[in-house]
Amino acid sequence: MKSCLIVDDSRVVRKVAGRIVHDLGFECREAEDGQKAYEACQEAMPDAIILDWNMPVMSGIEFLEKLRQMPGGGVPKVVFCTTENDMAHIQRAMQAGANEYIMKPFDSEIIEAKFTQIGLIAAE
Repeated sequence: MKSCLIVDDSRVVRKVAGRIVHDLGFECREAEDGQKAYEACQEAMPDAIILDWNMPVMSGIEFLEKLRQMPGGGVPKVVFCTTENDMAHIQRAMQAGANEYIMKPFDSEIIEAKFTQIGLIAAE
């Protein structure tokens, strides 16, 4: 079973995203900030990461830059999921190694479409 790490400082967002991703056939883990996400990746590298931008301790972009420098850190498909919607944020995320970018609020159709686009799930 593929695994997904959901990184967001909102417990509600983690639970909602976790349910959607679980329904898509992924085993889910959660982290409430970039530092906890980094530690989780050191334990076991996930196949996918849904990542918030604005979090305490370590932001999403800081985590992504560190992730991509880790051994095996190029493997996970990273989908930013944030309220930051200006082109500068989107370009910075993509340059740092994000695979996709979705806006909050999101729903199951949006996540499924993005996961399909980046090859995490097969198109039907």
